[in-house]
Amino acid sequence: MSIRERLSGNEAAATAMRQINPDVVAAFPITPSTEIPQYFSTFVANGAVDTEFVAVESEHSAMSACIGAEAAGARAMTATSANGLSLMWEMIYIASSLRLPIVLSLVNRAVSGPLNIHNDHSDAMGVRDAGWIMLFSENNQEAYDNTLMAHRIAENENVMLPLMVCQDGFITSHSIENIELVEDEKVKEFVGEYHPKHYLLNQDEPIAVGPLDVQSYLFEHKAQQAEAMKNAKQVILDVAKDFEKMTGRKYGLFEEYKMEDAEVAIVCMNSTAGTTKAVVNKLREKGQKVGLLKLRVFRPFPVDEIAETLSHLKAVAILDKADSLNAAGGALFEDVTSAMYVNNKHVPAVNYVYGIGGRDTREDEIEKVYNDLFEIEKTGEVKNPYRYLGLRKEAEE
Repeated sequence: MSIRERLSGNEAAATAMRQINPDVVAAFPITPSTEIPQYFSTFVANGAVDTEFVAVESEHSAMSACIGAEAAGARAMTATSANGLSLMWEMIYIASSLRLPIVLSLVNRAVSGPLNIHNDHSDAMGVRDAGWIMLFSENNQEAYDNTLMAHRIAENENVMLPLMVCQDGFITSHSIENIELVEDEKVKEFVGEYHPKHYLLNQDEPIAVGPLDVQSYLFEHKAQQAEAMKNAKQVILDVAKDFEKMTGRKYGLFEEYKMEDAEVAIVCMNSTAGTTKAVVNKLREKGQKVGLLKLRVFRPFPVDEIAETLSHLKAVAILDKADSLNAAGGALFEDVTSAMYVNNKHVPAVNYVYGIGGRDTREDEIEKVYNDLFEIEKTGEVKNPYRYLGLRKEAEE
């Protein structure tokens, strides 16, 4: 029987970490993820876990310590946000290139500058192609569930890649919600023990970690990383099936919300999906055929599956909570439209950059997006594919 609790998103992530009981956690505080290592250090102090907690001097050192621990054969975890992730940048690439299945809880926050501690997805988008599996979480329950599934995915012998679980800073990280926890013993059985095949402390197999990788080898090693990322897609689905058997909660690569007969739809990630669902329900009551595709797995990107799911629409809007500053739309927009193109699915698409620096995105603004889609549906034309949603100048006009 599941355990009913009321936890913030940060508490939920820390609770999952306690139940996993990793060998090493190395962390440095940064808002809004600070509470995760703070709560976890309490578990260490009161003996709830036997984890080696390493309080380092920076986020670069936090990821370095996780890399060292994982390379030695230990299961390692950490948490960070925004500028902390930026300071890890060098080590983020090293972790994935060394095929170390570290799990990182990323509480999404705007990357400076100017300085802003509130939510958008610029930190995650900054490392989207660094070779990490990336799971996004609409609410506290999903942040908890994704963390429980993370090691099973990352440590699979056909994957062996690091994984980050994303949730929206303050919006979910500091908001308390009712969630269902899995019993400790069930989590222990589900996650299992970590037994790597190759590790530094294995006296029977002396190895080097992180040597110079010259022209003769680097290309092939990067191709192996890419293949592992492809393999991760099926592993994510397999682990989700086992998780559903244990909890009754079903997860896929993405969630389709009232998409069966939808004529127009929005694609988005994380907590904005909750607001969008409320608008979908409201418009459905008026007889308008609208839907939502909430992306859960951003890396590996489910190219074929998304293209197929959106192919019957008459218009689609992709919402990006980060601006790529490239004059060609946000990262999610680029990936979705690329997926449609390579699969020869042609649906009029429009991009909205929204919520930068934690700006609220209201139901009336989401409804405006659907109204814009209705206009595109009528004409089949997208006059301006690159738009902002909730920009003050736009609102004044």
